Parts: sequence; structure tokens; C-alpha cells
Amino acid sequence: MRLHILNNPKDAPLAADAEFLTQALFRLLHSETTEIVLNTVKKLADCEDSSAVIEEVLPQLNERQTQNLILACGLFAQMLNIAEDVHHERRRLAHEQAGSAAAAGSVADTVNKLREHQIDAQTVQHQLDNTYIAAVLTAHPTEVQRQATLNFHRRIRALLPKREHCNSAEALEELQSEVDATLLALWQTSETRHFKITVNNEINNGVSIFPLSFFQALPKLYRSMEKTFQTAYPGIKVPDILQIGGWIGGDRDGNPFVSADTLRHAFTRHADTVFHYYRRQLSELYDDLPLSVRRVSVSEGVLALAAQSPDTEIAHEEEPYRRAIAYIMARLIARGHQLGLTLGCHFGLLEPYADADEFMADLKTMQQSLRNNRSGLLAEARLADLIRTVSVFGFYMMPLDLRQHADKHSEVVAELFAHAGLENYNVLTEKEKQTVLLRELQNRRPLYSPYVVYSQHTQHELAIFHEARRVKNELGEKAINQSIISNCEQPSDLLALALLLKESGLLVLQENGKPQSRINIVPLFETIEALENACNVMDTMFALPWYRDLLESRGNIQEIMLGYSDSNKDGGYVSSSWGLYQAELGLVELFGRYNVRMRLFHGRGGSVGRGGGPSYQAILAQPEHSVAGQIRITEQGEVITAKYADAGNARRNLETLVAATLEASLLPQSQTPDGKLMQALSDSAFKDYRALITADGFIDYFLQTSPIQEIATLNLGSRPASRKTLARIQDLRAIPWVFSWTQNRLMLPAWYGFGSAVEELCSQDTGRLKALQEHAQNNPFFQAMLSNMEQVMAKADLTLAENYAALSESPERAAEIFALIKNEYLKSRQALLDILQTDELLSDNRSLARSLALRIPYLNALGGLQVALLKRLRKDPGNAHLLQMVHLTINGVAQGLRNTG
Repeated sequence: MRLHILNNPKDAPLAADAEFLTQALFRLLHSETTEIVLNTVKKLADCEDSSAVIEEVLPQLNERQTQNLILACGLFAQMLNIAEDVHHERRRLAHEQAGSAAAAGSVADTVNKLREHQIDAQTVQHQLDNTYIAAVLTAHPTEVQRQATLNFHRRIRALLPKREHCNSAEALEELQSEVDATLLALWQTSETRHFKITVNNEINNGVSIFPLSFFQALPKLYRSMEKTFQTAYPGIKVPDILQIGGWIGGDRDGNPFVSADTLRHAFTRHADTVFHYYRRQLSELYDDLPLSVRRVSVSEGVLALAAQSPDTEIAHEEEPYRRAIAYIMARLIARGHQLGLTLGCHFGLLEPYADADEFMADLKTMQQSLRNNRSGLLAEARLADLIRTVSVFGFYMMPLDLRQHADKHSEVVAELFAHAGLENYNVLTEKEKQTVLLRELQNRRPLYSPYVVYSQHTQHELAIFHEARRVKNELGEKAINQSIISNCEQPSDLLALALLLKESGLLVLQENGKPQSRINIVPLFETIEALENACNVMDTMFALPWYRDLLESRGNIQEIMLGYSDSNKDGGYVSSSWGLYQAELGLVELFGRYNVRMRLFHGRGGSVGRGGGPSYQAILAQPEHSVAGQIRITEQGEVITAKYADAGNARRNLETLVAATLEASLLPQSQTPDGKLMQALSDSAFKDYRALITADGFIDYFLQTSPIQEIATLNLGSRPASRKTLARIQDLRAIPWVFSWTQNRLMLPAWYGFGSAVEELCSQDTGRLKALQEHAQNNPFFQAMLSNMEQVMAKADLTLAENYAALSESPERAAEIFALIKNEYLKSRQALLDILQTDELLSDNRSLARSLALRIPYLNALGGLQVALLKRLRKDPGNAHLLQMVHLTINGVAQGLRNTG
């Protein structure tokens, strides 16, 4: 195997882990496959040219052997990823044990920086009190792995660290047997779904992360943050600044399968999960606190709870905490039964809690009694974690956003107007729409009539909002806070949503005539044009007294969502990045002028082409004053598993969000980019990018030289791959667009146009290269942009991409287009190296370079297999077995590369 790459002494344990897993995989292949498959994989482990190996061996393989080779290559890449993950954790623990300085991205490092900059305790406390951070889980379909597969991965990840602690041959042999058994089960489990995943499946997958990690990670992170802050700033309190949010079950943009019933199902699953967790914690607490009144004093509050307890065991007569816990459990479970949940309780049922605050108040009564009566350690252990958990998760566990396309909202408004005998909404000008919407919004009379038969779409949409109102009433006001308008382009888009909220009782007119909303109205500006117009839209809204009154009812905070996906698809990576930055700059100035607080919601995906990259650097790269303690970020697809499926990973990834947000909000900002220079770079890159995607034959090239059509048939998610058709880029969803370029290894959305833009700028003024180099060293925005681009370009492979180009039905035109792409890649790569002043990509990122080098033989082999299979499938499009094997290669590449969409 290519373990010579691991030539740093610190990598010795990684090399040993990789060898351990490799030998286990060889044992698996020896028993489960034929000799030719095993020998091919062994060749791949040591070769420099995987494509040549595949080209030589493929004609000798039958269908079964080909399928086994695909699975084997995918499995090797997966296991090496796991070995890397374990090694990262090993190195982190080594640094901690060595007493190394706090790592960048940790709250401890942030607090050190605050102290260095002499930020006082009052300022820190004020910032914490006004900080809101959310990682928002979405159902965007780039997670190719089934939960069954992920469970086996987690098992291997848990077993692998034990290798270093095997102090006898017997112990090592036992570990090998466990690993072998797990790999065999993984091998014999289907990696791809044979069914179309439903929204309910997506809801269940999203919910499963909470018992795995979030319920453990968040309380521990909060406890750690409190300790860190209080050590540096005695007396500091850390409020609930961090939350996990979601879209799964509330996001219906382009997904016809999300309904009021879906929303209800989502929150039923949420409540069921969190109530079961609370019940388990109360049971554990019951065992933790058999404290006797003969040994400790107890507060009157706890004695009052104990007096109402259904726990009448004589053995517990002198144990008021246990009896109080039984009382709390009986009330909690009664509340769960009210919600339709099945929760057992041998203590019986008492009066249900009205809400989570009432539940938490009783827990705090116990905590205060423990603190006041020599049991402080017990007060700050499991009970403190449970209180924090209830404070963060409530009875709803994960608040959901609602999201719908602006046009869909408008369709409902138009129908309500039509049946009410009002204007023909669809033919009105933008100004006229604003006028009539404001008129209706200031009128208490509803437009909806129960005696009119509305279209299925209108009934569907209004039912969602009515269900949202019921959910908020039952589970808590914070269960649903946002309603997002996709493709928001005009002020009327915000007012139209406001009208739908009014029609469903989520927005009411108070006695003084002012509006009061129970939900934030959030515009999502997605395309380059929409980003450029964002300030005009919000300027118009803020100038409306009615809307300012509405904002006052929401704490004078306006949330703005920025879409990385469509702006990139629309204008390319450079223009998208700069367009987003420019939009934020303009919004910061506008919000300051109107004295409105801004909360930015970044719709980032896993890949760089969809705004991906390290969250810590991304937050610090935002314009000055744009964060100000308020930020939400989407987490999507395979990124959710990579970041949050393990409690330790979850805690560290969430900690970086907190650290970066506080640094961006409290510390002096770094150098801002030269606007003229960045605009010139953006304009030039945009021109070249648009010239490519609008070129004659380009869309056919894309459809034929990538597995986009096969990806569209994968059972990845409940949502269709396109809004209308695959034949137009503007209709194609950004996820399969980026996903496809990842599969054919061009990664085009993350770099195209950059090289030509740098060349053009530097040809006009030789001093511009020096200016770009200076920006690369000192400007966080440009640093993040280049760093993300570098990581993606390192994963590109032009030789493999050229093999995909051969799939085109128009070879001559395909050759011309590929030549353009290849030329631009080489220019972009060289420009990147020149600006970074280095001779090779990833020279400053040894970890990723090492990881890629280990995996690349198997990933390239999968690419070669995919091309060969696509050639056959295109000649025999109805061959279901061929399609299944193509799906397996897509799955393998996605798992191996990571950050695919």
C-alpha cells in the first residue's frame, strides 16, 4: 500500500491503522470475491495509474466481478477516511495532553484573544446576551449513504482506536475478529436504496442524529464554555447562544411531498425523541440522587414536590429528591401522552406540564436545593446538563423553518384575491402589488372563505401555515420561527408571505392597528441579480411604517438568507463569492441607516461550489459588522454525518461556530478587500464563466459527459433533481449540478473563470499580481476563497475528466469544449499557485494532501469504472443492472471524496 506517503513520525499510528484495515479488507475480499478482484485491488494499492489498471483488467471481469471491484474500491476509500478521522482525534488528544496552546477555532483560544485585546467582562456579557447561532440541518440530497451503512462506519470508528491498546496477541486477534465481522456485514449490506426515499425517511434520518450526538454534545459544550469564560471573566453567564435548527419537514420549495401532515409528523418524531431522552435522564437522575434527609437538608420547594409524588415506596420515604423526580417524571410523561406519544412510566401519570418552562422550573428547584445544601457537585452534574438540554431543546427538540418559492406564495395570493372579488393580482405592476397587499394587511377582514372551493395548491399551502400555528401552540413558540421566501426578488414577495401569515392567524393586527407576527419573514436572495437587488428590496421594506411595526414585534431583527448555490450556478465561483460579499456590505450599511438588527442566514452546502469549506474561516471572512452575534448556517447532506454523527465531532464543529461568531463580533476586523480589484476580478471571471455555460452545445456536453441523468435516478432524497427539466441549467437544481461535476472530477463550479480573470487583470497592470498576493496573505475574504478553491482543484483530475468527455455524442464539439475547460483549469491552477507563492497545491495543508494521496488510487479506479459503465449504459439505457452498477460507482466516489454537494 502507498504508506510511504506517511513519512512523518507523527503519522506512524495512522500508517498502522491503515495497514490494519487494509489487511482486514484483503481478508474480506479473499473470502468474498475471486482472485482477479483481489489482485486488482492489491495492484491499485501500489500503482500510480489506476485508470491503466482498470482498462487492462475490465475486459476480463464478468458482471459479478465488476460489481465486487466497485464495492471493494469504495470500501477501501471509506475505511481510509475512517482511519484519517481516528488519527485527527488522536492528534487532538495528544495536543491536549501535552498542554499545547488552545487550538484555533476553540472557545478557549477565542477567550485568550479577547483578553489580549482587553475586551472587558461587561462587553463580553453583553455580546453573549445578544448572540444567536444556529446550525440548520437540511434534507438536501447529497448523502448517498444509507443509515445502515453509516452505522457500520460508526462501529469501525469505535473499534479502530482499540488497536493501540491491544497488549496481547489474544486481544489483537479478538479485535480483528470484531472488525472482520463488521466489514463482512457491511459488504453484504446493499449500499444503495432500491426505493425512493420519502420526506418521512428524511425526517427520521435527521432525528437520528440527536440521540447519537447532539443530546451529549451540546450540554458538554455549554459546560465547557461556562468554565472557560468564568475562568477568564468571573461571574460571566453563558445563555443559550447555540441551537440546532432544521428544514426537514418544513422545506417545500420544489418538493411537492411536504404537506401539513408532513410538518405534523416531523414534530411528532421530534417530540417523541426528546421526551424519551428526558425520560431516560430522569431515570438516571433517580438513581443518582437517593439522598437521605438524615444526611442532608432539603429545600421547602423540593419537599413540596416530594409531597405530591406518586412514588410511595417505603424505602424512599426519606429520599425527597427521588420522590420529587418521580413527580416530575409523572407530569412529563402525562404531557407526552397528551401529544400522542407512547411513554411508559411505572409511577403513573399526574397533571401534565403546560410547557417546557414549567418542567424546567421544577428541575431548577431541585438544583437550587442541592446547591444550598452541600451537594453542589451533584447540582452541576447530570442535573445541570438536563436543565441546559431542556432550555435548548424544549418540547420541540429542533425548530423547523418553513420555506417556499415566491411564485408559489403569489399563486395563493392571486387566488384569494380572485375569489374575494378583488384585483387580478397577476397583472398588477410591482408598485400596484405593494399597494393592494398593504391595504389587505391593514384590514382585519380575512380574504379566505370556508364556503369557497379553492385549488389544491392553495389549500395545501394554507394548511401548512395553520399546522404551524397549532405546532407553536402545542410545543412552544420557538418550534417554528422562520418562513423563508426562495427566489425573493421584489418587496411584494415579502408582503405576499405576510398576507398568508395573516390569513392563517400567525400575523394579527393589535388593538392599536399595528401588526404582530409570530414568525420571521425571511427573504432568500439567490441569483447574482437578486443579490445585486437585495438592498433595494430591503430599503423599500424598511421605508414602510407598517413593516417597521412588524419588525418591532419580532425584536427589531430582520433575517436575510443568502443563497450560495444558485449564485454560483448563475455566475461562477468568483462572481458568486464577491457578489455575496458585496450584498452583505450593502446590507450592513442599509440596516445601520434604519437601525435594524441583521441576522444573516448562510445557505451553504458541503462543496465549495455551493459555499462549502471550513465554517470557522467562512465566518471570519464575512464583512465587518455583518455577523454582530447573529448567524445561521445550513448543514446539508453528507456534511451532517461527517460533522455531527459523533458526539465529539459534533461538539468541536459546533464550538468553531461559536468561536468564529464571537471573534467576528468582538475583535477588530482584518483588512477589507480592495473593492475595485475584486470587482475587476469578478467581472472578468463572470464573463468567461457565462461564455462557457451559454456556449453552443454546452448543455448537451454537460448532460452527456457527466452522470447527471443517472444521479437524477438515484434514490437520494424526496425532492426532484430539477424544478422543470434537466435540459436547462437555470431549471437544474444546484446540488445535482455540483454533484455531477464532482463525479467527472472537473469540479468546474468551484474555479472556472478564475485563471482567465487573473491573466486579464495582470496583463493590464503588472502590479495587480502583487496586490492579489498581498490580499492572499492578509485578507480573510480572499484567503477563504483561495483556500477553498485550492482544496477543490487538488481533487480534480484532467486525465480522468477527458475520459468522461469521450462519452459525448458530438466528439468534435466535446473536444472543443473540453479544450476550453482544460485550458482554463491550467490557467486557474497556475494563477492560484502564483498568488499563493507556492509550487504545489496543498503545500500548507499536509493533512488533506496526505488524505487525498491515500484515497486517490481507489477514487480514480471508480472513475474509470464509471466511464466504462456509462458507455455501455448509453448504448443500452434500459439495462437496470448497468444502472445499478453506475449508481454504485457514484456512491463510491461521493463517499471517498466527501463534500460532494
